[in-house]
Amino acid sequence: MSAIEKLLKEQGYSNKGINYYMNKRNYGEMKDPTIDYSYTGPCGDTMEIFIKILDGKIINAKYLTIGCVGSFIAGSALTSLIKGKLLEEAEMINENDIKEYIGKMPHEKLDCICLAKRTFNKALKKYKCKSLKDYV
Repeated sequence: MSAIEKLLKEQGYSNKGINYYMNKRNYGEMKDPTIDYSYTGPCGDTMEIFIKILDGKIINAKYLTIGCVGSFIAGSALTSLIKGKLLEEAEMINENDIKEYIGKMPHEKLDCICLAKRTFNKALKKYKCKSLKDYV
């Protein structure tokens, strides 16, 4: 176990959360996403989400973040949870689902989960508005 992993464990992160941080799962830009959205939360961390949708299903999801360890873990967890889901299913995922998926996380970092979920919600709202305009 590296010194960083040991420190994150001592701070209260789960093994899954540490793995997501160390490996930056789903981190990076996506070429030609169906939708992308950037949001800055009240804490000052910023997340951008990229989603590829085909026939109402999320076939790929990636994120970028400028923020703390918790933001990287929350972004990785959210994108992992929504991949392969129908939009309606993905939209039903809430902050508690993300928290349970991650496992243990320091209480003061739970706002990072809210940042990821809000970014996703705002991306979906943008997508729905765009789709409605295309329909009309």
